Amino acid sequence: MARVYNFSAGPSMLPESVLAKAAAEMMDYQGSGQSVMEMSHRSKVYQGIFDETMALLREVMQIPDNYKVLFLQGGASTQFEMIPMNLMVGSGKADYVVTGQFSKKAYKEAKRFGEVKLVASSEDKTFSYIPKLDPATFTPDADYFYICMNNTIFGTVYHDLPETGDVPLVADASSCILSRPIDVSKFGILYAGAQKNMAPAGVTVVIIREDLIGKNENLATMQNYATHAENDSMYNTPPCYSIYMMKLVLEWIKNEVGGLDKMLERNEKKAGILYDYLDNSKLFKNPVAKEDRSLMNVPFVTGDADLDAKFVKEAAAAGFVNIKGHRSVGGMRASIYNAMPIEGVEKLVAFMKKFEEENA
Repeated sequence: MARVYNFSAGPSMLPESVLAKAAAEMMDYQGSGQSVMEMSHRSKVYQGIFDETMALLREVMQIPDNYKVLFLQGGASTQFEMIPMNLMVGSGKADYVVTGQFSKKAYKEAKRFGEVKLVASSEDKTFSYIPKLDPATFTPDADYFYICMNNTIFGTVYHDLPETGDVPLVADASSCILSRPIDVSKFGILYAGAQKNMAPAGVTVVIIREDLIGKNENLATMQNYATHAENDSMYNTPPCYSIYMMKLVLEWIKNEVGGLDKMLERNEKKAGILYDYLDNSKLFKNPVAKEDRSLMNVPFVTGDADLDAKFVKEAAAAGFVNIKGHRSVGGMRASIYNAMPIEGVEKLVAFMKKFEEENA
């Protein structure tokens, strides 16, 4: 069976060794006589899987002891409301920077719960850059300051975090988590949907500083971080299989890749190959400000919608799938998450060169 190179923005491809191990354990997990899909989340066997996943994530990300790790459901989008509901209870204020579709949605959702300031936005140039921030414009008594670290649709990333002082920094890291080392201590909350770099869709990871838990006692049970922290993410049935798959991915990062420093090296090499070609191509262009380019998501265009469509069609036929750009911006986008091998990017660039020669 020939596998394609999957450049999907999410759910994304998984490491082949992870898929092979999951397949080998599908019918019988380590002699238990059952699949992880069938296990009671209250069983001793599954508790072992859960605990190991939690320990691996803490180890790989070097999460400080004063942070809780929560395995939740509802996708990253549910955090758009849970964050203001749980945190916007002091001054009732929050600062947001809008750098793409998902931070824009988060900003809109937060306005339901308090006074929200739009500190900066890059929408004026189709979210093609990360705006420069002036701390003098930040709200001194805000309950938190919100960013989206990596913008999946538009291909930008924060290389330097805002300095927010005593105001907790909250970040959506869905499309860059585990791609490089992150200093968790700089954040009040760091959260991510799993379906790009961590696991199949189903589990959302919330890493939250303990002093930010339980600030609002008037929340519905499932919307309160305290509920999940006090019950070790098992107040209700967790997304068991996605958590198990995360364990396998974390083992791959730790044991096969060699940790997040090595992962960063791999990702820089992959992105460098693609950006170097785009910067020298006469047909394809990357619309993102160079200093703000993402290592994970690389949009590009020809400038001709018909030619873009032709490229997407021919690329799919050649085994490069899910490369069509988001419907809001068009063009193409290569999402080159952790599991994309270097050879996948090399072969894509070779195909792009051939396409350029034939369509110049």
